[in-house]
Amino acid sequence: MPAFLSWLLVEPAPAPWIQNRSWHRWLVVGLICIGTFVGQLDATIVQLALPTLGRAFNVPLQEVSWVALSYLLAFASFLPIFGRLCEMFGRKTLYIAGYAIFISASALCGFAETFDQLLFFRFLQGIGGSLLGANSISILVKSVPAESRGRALGYFAAAQAIGMCAGPAIGGVLLATLGWRWIFWITVPFGVFAVVLGWLSLPRSIGVEGAKSFDWGGALLIGPALILTVTALNHASGSGMGSKISLVSIAVAAVLYWLLVRRERSSSSPLINPGLFRIPAFYLGATAVALSYALLYGIFFLMSFALEHGYAESPAEAGFRLAIVPVALGLTAPFSSQLAERLGIRSLSALAMLLCLAAAILLMLTTADIAHHRLYHTIAFILFGVGLGLFIAPNNTFTLAVVPSGLSGAAGSMLNLTRSLGTSLGVAVGAATLAWRLRTDTGAGTSWLTASSEDLLAAVSSSLPALAVLAIFAGAAQLIASRQSGDHDPA
Repeated sequence: MPAFLSWLLVEPAPAPWIQNRSWHRWLVVGLICIGTFVGQLDATIVQLALPTLGRAFNVPLQEVSWVALSYLLAFASFLPIFGRLCEMFGRKTLYIAGYAIFISASALCGFAETFDQLLFFRFLQGIGGSLLGANSISILVKSVPAESRGRALGYFAAAQAIGMCAGPAIGGVLLATLGWRWIFWITVPFGVFAVVLGWLSLPRSIGVEGAKSFDWGGALLIGPALILTVTALNHASGSGMGSKISLVSIAVAAVLYWLLVRRERSSSSPLINPGLFRIPAFYLGATAVALSYALLYGIFFLMSFALEHGYAESPAEAGFRLAIVPVALGLTAPFSSQLAERLGIRSLSALAMLLCLAAAILLMLTTADIAHHRLYHTIAFILFGVGLGLFIAPNNTFTLAVVPSGLSGAAGSMLNLTRSLGTSLGVAVGAATLAWRLRTDTGAGTSWLTASSEDLLAAVSSSLPALAVLAIFAGAAQLIASRQSGDHDPA
């Protein structure tokens, strides 16, 4: 490692007056929880704000979706890279740098004057978020003794749920009162506090593997492959999958994926361990988890436009009602593991996706019923939240449990990557299907800004089958995965 890089990444010792306290480890857990809270808060706020941002910058659906996608793709593209770098050079300095990049980019997003500036700053924000995501669980697990890790991970999950639940509600209020710039500025004070707290309290890294090599080939291939894949899907909403840009993007992405597979198989220190893909139960389980996150963010995307543009609800009202989904998810998730033990992962997953399928069908059938849509949507949002709450946590546990202990670290990193890819897929599918249905069903093209509320609601209704398909595929992937692992439901 070059001398200047060694100096740059030197890790300061925690302040003695903090390190010597009995509550030091829980202060570190609190710091990690702040990071995951801020990440989930930002993700759900931005989903709600997409219609507002579309109007503010006067951009079509397939472009406004990139406000979410630029962050998600940066996060996914850099996650395996930063995960490896942190193993080589230590986690403390890079984690604090992640906070600093995230809050700086958040502030810049609020000052953006053009749509291109906003996309660039969101991409930069995603890089900071990826540094946080690559470190959070590892720092947390190494900071508490084994007998306290369950409690610490419980706090971590609670912080995720609180951030996800608070995002739509807080975002709606901010959009209705202070304007869209504040949805980015709201996270800055949390981040500034976390940078100071992290510098003073985070322990120095242990088990650093600086002597190992870095997979530069994989690092150069993974980001462009992911970006081209989502670009092809998103561009298809305006010009169709047969357009030149879509076809070229798919072809180049396919070549990059092929090169990535060859590179990872031959690398002595791959970013993505190819051994994981020799375990069918793992990659099918990871696919199921990714599809469940696609379902969650797909419903956020479509219903944000339906509520704000179709029903002309204020951002505050739309935010409070969309918050029903993560609230129901957060209330259900703590009981999902016990239910999985009683019913079996296969039966519980089938039940969970049937609830999500029922919710999608209910929304499809009632979108045009303006007089009673609040009642129907409340029921559907509860069903979505409960279904995802029953599905996500047990499938995370199942997917990690099917790999040998020697691959557990690589499996955890890969599962984080598939979650972020699933989120990107949900936004891209929502944007592509909504723009496509506007163009083909109503003749309004992709200019949702000029579409009537009736046209937009009709397009949302005919886009919801895409979410039903995601639910079916997620359930099917878990069914096959559980069979591959030899799991059997209790008699």
